[in-house]
Amino acid sequence: MTRTATVRRYGKATTKSRAERLFAELPKSPSKKAPEAEETINLITDQLESISLNDQTRYGEDARQESLEDIAAPEAPKPGSQTEESALQDSSQFCDDELRVLAWDDVCPFGDRIEKIAEASYAEVYRITNERGTSIIKVIRLESPIKPQTKAQERSELVDEEPHSEDDLVGEIRISEWLADIPGFVVYKERYVVQGKAPKPLLETHQAFQRKAKRKDPDRLQFYPSPSRYLEDTRFLVVELGDAGIALEDFELTSTAQLWDIFLHTAVALARAEDLVNFEHRDLHEGNLCVRQTGTPLAKRDESPCQFGYSGIDITILDYGLSRAEDTETTSEEAFTVACDLEKDLSIFTSTHALQCKVYRQMRSFLLKGDRVCLPPKSHTKPYELGIDGPISWDGYYPYTNVLWLAYIYQYLVDNFTGEKKELAQFKRTTKEFWLHLNPEAPRVVLSFSRAGDAVRYAVEAGWMTEDQLVGEGGKVVEAEFASVACNESIIEAPFPEVEDAHLRRSPRRRVQRALE
Repeated sequence: MTRTATVRRYGKATTKSRAERLFAELPKSPSKKAPEAEETINLITDQLESISLNDQTRYGEDARQESLEDIAAPEAPKPGSQTEESALQDSSQFCDDELRVLAWDDVCPFGDRIEKIAEASYAEVYRITNERGTSIIKVIRLESPIKPQTKAQERSELVDEEPHSEDDLVGEIRISEWLADIPGFVVYKERYVVQGKAPKPLLETHQAFQRKAKRKDPDRLQFYPSPSRYLEDTRFLVVELGDAGIALEDFELTSTAQLWDIFLHTAVALARAEDLVNFEHRDLHEGNLCVRQTGTPLAKRDESPCQFGYSGIDITILDYGLSRAEDTETTSEEAFTVACDLEKDLSIFTSTHALQCKVYRQMRSFLLKGDRVCLPPKSHTKPYELGIDGPISWDGYYPYTNVLWLAYIYQYLVDNFTGEKKELAQFKRTTKEFWLHLNPEAPRVVLSFSRAGDAVRYAVEAGWMTEDQLVGEGGKVVEAEFASVACNESIIEAPFPEVEDAHLRRSPRRRVQRALE
């Protein structure tokens, strides 16, 4: 009798599911892979499917998982290579003389409201509101003078964020442009230079932000200079973005419909970015995920397993200062990778001041060991330490880091829920198996998601998201579900991813054998 292959998913053996057939019918994300790469992937897929049971067992449990992308994708240019140098030369022109130079009064004139809302990697984040709309601006101090600290500021242990060169900012700017058209990511508007002394509203909102932060964390230090220290020659690069709502850390979670939508929207956005630009966020904590009410909440009145789309909430992912992405739109000879080299400052891995610090260690531990472990802070003191692929390099594509941050967001949502306890208990029961495969601290015998796309596939197979929500009339992605917030126009005057057929594994680097019936 002929044996038919089955695929082990989410800890159980199943035949090809309806969800898999659905994914085959869904409109694919706009292809950005070179034709040669597509042909290579198809060839490798055929070869892998033809491997016999004997061929597979010889790899063993500890063999490293090699994804199709790792095999077929062109090698990223090495630092200093001609390809990377030419790419950076094109990118580094973002802060040259062609950018308009504004004063602070141009950015926030009389009648406009400015509010400091966050401090991100390299930048302070403000919201500006006027009759034309709302924008978010990221303010990054360039290499320019400021007043020295006063004695009072020295006594308060003020730690000045170092100014940044143009080269430091090329990566985040380029990633912002790549992600701008992907639903779930912040809308990029424009950039310009701001120079000069700060107006009173800027100083007042800066002080108000510091007071609020101190109330939350009395031990918190101030890292960004007070605007009172700006001089006429103090210069900033300002990146203007669409308003994304309020940070998750400031949003009250009162219904499980909010939990479902926030998590699933985030997973879908990451999955699509993985598909299009081989994206890893690497810093997706509650301050870098914004929530916005874009529709009217709806009551669930049926017994279907669908849980998505009832809260009227959309999300926006911010801050790509630590992120990694790849220009997959060019040919293989021209493609290059943008990634923050986290080895330059290992304090991110040794710090214990916040819960998110553990996720940074989990990411680096994965590069070191290739497994779901979290090495202690003392294990992260040697830069460029030898890992499973040689000296640690953050240029590589490790989408499992997105799973680590999804696990963090899931746990944050559960821990900060303020609604009915019965609702939360039901949410946790429904997602019990899902959380088992998402949780980086699950027992070793439990298989793990390898990327955000795996989590999305599970949600579809479980029925938490429906075909009607994913596919609209004529096979187009439903824009109402995944539309970006805010328009692309500056207020400052002067489809759903093609999720790969990736198998769950104990670690994304461990090969899983296919079972045969």
